[in-house]
Amino acid sequence: MSACVRIRHDHTARSSPPSRASGIKRPQSPPPPRRGGRFRIAGADLSASITVFLIAVPMSLGLAVAMDAPLEAGLISAAVGGIVAGLLGGTPLQVSGPSAGLTVVTAELIQIYGWRTTCAITIGAGLLQILLGSLRAARGALAVSPAIVHGTLAGIGVAIALAQLHIVLGGSPLSSAAANALALPEQLGRSSPAAPLIGALTIAVLVVWPRLPGRIGRAVRRLPAALASVAIATAVAAVAAPGIARVDLPSWRSHALPELPQGPVLALATAVFTVLLVASLESLLAAVAVDKLTAGRAGGRTADSATPAPVTPAAPPVQRSDLDRELRGQGIANVLSGLLGGLPVSGGAVRSSANVRAGATGRAATVLHGVWVLLAAGLLVTALEWIPLAALAALVMVVGFQMVSFAHIRNVHRHREFLVYGATITGVVLFGVLEGVAIGIAVAVAVALHRLARTRITVTDQNGQHLVVVRGQLTFLAVPRLSRALGQLPRGGDAVVELDGFFMDHAAYETIQHWSDAQTAQGGRVVFTGRSGGRIAEPASAAHSCCRPWTPWRNHHCHDQPGRPVDTRRAATTWVAFPSGEHPTAGQGPTGSGRAEAGTPEGDAAATGGPTDGFDTPGDGAAVPRRTGAHRLASGLSSFQRNTAPLVRDELARLAREGQRPSQLFITCADSRLVTSMITASGPGDLFTVRNVGNLVPPPGAEAGDDSVGAAIEYAVDVLKVESITVCGHSGCGAMQALMSTGPDAPQTSLWRWLRHGLPSLERMRSRHHAWARISGRLPADEVEQLCLSNVVQQLDHLRAHESVARRLAEGALQLHGMYFHVGEAQAYLLAEGASAGSGIDEVFDRVGPGDPNHARPYDITDLSDPTGLGDPGDHAAVSAPTAAADPADPSGSGELERTSA
Repeated sequence: MSACVRIRHDHTARSSPPSRASGIKRPQSPPPPRRGGRFRIAGADLSASITVFLIAVPMSLGLAVAMDAPLEAGLISAAVGGIVAGLLGGTPLQVSGPSAGLTVVTAELIQIYGWRTTCAITIGAGLLQILLGSLRAARGALAVSPAIVHGTLAGIGVAIALAQLHIVLGGSPLSSAAANALALPEQLGRSSPAAPLIGALTIAVLVVWPRLPGRIGRAVRRLPAALASVAIATAVAAVAAPGIARVDLPSWRSHALPELPQGPVLALATAVFTVLLVASLESLLAAVAVDKLTAGRAGGRTADSATPAPVTPAAPPVQRSDLDRELRGQGIANVLSGLLGGLPVSGGAVRSSANVRAGATGRAATVLHGVWVLLAAGLLVTALEWIPLAALAALVMVVGFQMVSFAHIRNVHRHREFLVYGATITGVVLFGVLEGVAIGIAVAVAVALHRLARTRITVTDQNGQHLVVVRGQLTFLAVPRLSRALGQLPRGGDAVVELDGFFMDHAAYETIQHWSDAQTAQGGRVVFTGRSGGRIAEPASAAHSCCRPWTPWRNHHCHDQPGRPVDTRRAATTWVAFPSGEHPTAGQGPTGSGRAEAGTPEGDAAATGGPTDGFDTPGDGAAVPRRTGAHRLASGLSSFQRNTAPLVRDELARLAREGQRPSQLFITCADSRLVTSMITASGPGDLFTVRNVGNLVPPPGAEAGDDSVGAAIEYAVDVLKVESITVCGHSGCGAMQALMSTGPDAPQTSLWRWLRHGLPSLERMRSRHHAWARISGRLPADEVEQLCLSNVVQQLDHLRAHESVARRLAEGALQLHGMYFHVGEAQAYLLAEGASAGSGIDEVFDRVGPGDPNHARPYDITDLSDPTGLGDPGDHAAVSAPTAAADPADPSGSGELERTSA
């Protein structure tokens, strides 16, 4: 029986779309086929392109000023990036153009080689990008350490801010970040007040604009903060400072095109490689971040989680990025930009996040933004020349400062990589981008080698039992000290070896194994443990040999693998995984002696093996045949008595004396894949569990009701005094599939009479009077998942109808929770508090993340809070971070999905 129950479906009925009258809409139905492959423009794409265009123009001019490049080059690269990379790239919603990450690199190249040679270098970098994309090497670029990537971008941000500060003060930047920092006091002494005041005004508007309160604030915030700040500064400068330095767009007739590069070949090759490295990393990592941002929007929540995402039910879902195609598209755009005399192009987060949040559905928004930039470059020259340079410099300076992300600093510090991060920043600021990356890689390698070599080994005697604690990684470098420490122990004595690390190489493994063999041969017992329950460098087969006390299911495949070798020589050596926080010390172990007893030789040979099982020296012995039926039951019971019972005997004895005092009633499905103790990290005495087909709660007095569920609820609430009740549904529920496929003429079997208690859930999903239950971060996969979610909410309503539950809820002594568990993803979702409490405010199931009891939110990319849009590339994407509070006007924080009417 799969899920709850497996019933054959009518594939014809299932494949046909639901009728409009049913009120059901497939959340992720495939888009209708396009006829003739024509380029279609949706209304949402048109409005999004205008929003991005209004951000791109001032940003492109500001970056051109920062690079000391021709101002029209910034517009050219913005137009080429939008049109070419938009059409040919692998990330439909990513907007490419001149980026802050390439500012320092390009400025240095222009100063050394001149503008025309820099264009040729851009062409060379683009050709290499096309080559690497054709070789499918894009994923390899994501293997760079996150500390190095963020350190490089932070160093570039510092260099940008220092250079632009000179322009804000009315001067000109120098050749390097160090020179700019040293020259600041002199620049402050000779600056006039006009430019600094205009720059300060620009920064103030940038900071305040997204935070304007009230209805008027929500209306004006539709205008991008970058455009608003530059427009206000331009208007003020036109009145108060008419003589301030402004944008000067020369005639297109004098525009310089590339020439053949002149200079040392090695230096030119280094320059090409530097542009390639920075542009490719920024584009690829930003593409992955845009994927996360798009997924967050699909769940009905924008990046800032305070603005309802525009809902476009008819729009096709945006596919994940094709990184190799994206790299080729960026390469073609760079080649064309260089040929036309434009700046290097890469993908960026400021424009991309604005594009996603504005409701773009495909490439049309990106391409149209490039078209608008191209038209502005030809038709709005007079208006652009009114913009003060100090305003553009202030805009870019803010972007530079925000490239130094405190979230990234906390992250690398938590992973003990701050030294690599700091070394990379220092190298980029003092020596340059490529040199800084090289320094970061060197420091990262040195840190890794130091961690491998830094192993602490201590030996203590505790009442005749020796405890050997190994902190760090066990490699061949630690073998001499390990051998010396183990050699100090008396032969034939009992010992506990605590391994606190995550790697053990072959040399260290053999050293430990040979010593263990000698100890057990002379009558001693050896127990290997990990500080937090894990084992180090274990083979897959040995991983099943012993488990945490509350998860004995983990070793159930040990008895079912035909041909698995058995090594009876290792029977006296036991690997034990203690629960988190428990340490094996003398007199405190489950058996009272500080160690787990080794099993019997005839039993351990089949299941526990030694730590050698699955390594290069497999044991001798016959294959274990696959056991089924009674043999499997007996084998499982034997394994429990051997491996788990010694660890839990004391706890179960305490529960037998004191009686059960569970704090939760857990109502869930009878599906065999739903292991309640595993997904809730609970043990004996924690949960009072009721399992039935479909996790149904019949309302009191229902026709053909089931008193067993009501009796369990009454007993748990009135006698056991539980503090909470959880109704848990799961993915792929067979009961929900049966409800979807069975009509009113279903046979009156016991199964169908029971499933009738789920009909209110089906009616709830189809009703126009109830908001759809949904998952935060994504839409339900299909109608069955939608029904599984609605069923949890409906059963909570049935639960509140029980007299004992209603009474305890009124007293404030009971809480109700809704939960959804996706089996294939091993991911739990909790129903929002409002819906659980019965207030009907929200019916959203929020994802529960690792180490985050308050539920993780989708990654947040805002216009200026993360200009790189990279998040944390440790997972090749972005780190989940808490987002802003929900908009009071939208209590759910995610907007309502549009429903079809009957």
